[in-house]
Amino acid sequence: MDPSVKEHLVRQQYRLVGESGAVKLCHWMRQKLIYGRPCYKEEFYGIQSHRCLQMTPAVNVCNYRCLFCWRFHGMTGFDQSGYPEPEELLEKCLAEQRLLVSGFKGDERCVPELWKEARSPNQVAISLSGEPTLYPELGEFIGLCKRKGMTTFLVTNGSVPKAIENLSTMPTQLYVTVAAPNEDLFKRLCVPQFPSAWSNLMKTLELLPSLSTRTVIRHTLVKDWNMGWEEDYARLDELADPIFIEPKGYVFVGDSRTRMTMDNMPSHASVREFSARLAKRLSLELLGEREDSRVVLIGDKNAKMRVRA
Repeated sequence: MDPSVKEHLVRQQYRLVGESGAVKLCHWMRQKLIYGRPCYKEEFYGIQSHRCLQMTPAVNVCNYRCLFCWRFHGMTGFDQSGYPEPEELLEKCLAEQRLLVSGFKGDERCVPELWKEARSPNQVAISLSGEPTLYPELGEFIGLCKRKGMTTFLVTNGSVPKAIENLSTMPTQLYVTVAAPNEDLFKRLCVPQFPSAWSNLMKTLELLPSLSTRTVIRHTLVKDWNMGWEEDYARLDELADPIFIEPKGYVFVGDSRTRMTMDNMPSHASVREFSARLAKRLSLELLGEREDSRVVLIGDKNAKMRVRA
């Protein structure tokens, strides 16, 4: 990893594992430990916010440069070597997580039982930064988590359909981000670094119905950029046929502040209105929402929302 990239990530409170792995505490980890407020994924899917390990096997490796992404964009490319082995990656991420939560023990607002549980994660969010499907042993890593009784949520930009198709173990839940309704807007907003990115995303969407895992399409909504076009989004969602759809508003945080403005943050009301129009076109229902996260959950009313390892 380039020393300047490493320095930047450390300043942002990432704990690094090898040349490409990293872990960082989620905002909702703090909220749960101090105030008892869970993240929306706990409400929607039943995971425990304070026992979630937010990590990545590819912190400095991504093949998009999405304008709305709050992550660091200082990657030097997306061909990488020197990835940590799955066992090293998981064990060192868990060790770093224990160090990161250690300071909460002395906070009188923190419930001691929650703090103890936070030291033993049972959920892995493979989503912190970078594109995780570029990690060559992703399936083996997910399998290792499963053998240890941990659920896994994998978030991908859908750029490497072969990597998803060839996973030796599927995650508990697979998110695919679809942040544009058409190729032109996709190229301008997601800024892919290779020419076949849109066609690869379409292949990933076509692949989803055949996968033996629970699937979610994430529509990251940026005001004045990609809101509207519900008919186009609906066609893409019909192609993917996911169990759930999550329209979620862009938030003006992190490095995205160098590329976006506060005005690009949609209100929760506008995210909900978009979601209602999209759900109607797909004959689905609004199953849940969280205003503080500007997110709505769309799906069939009979869909199973809770997860199991």
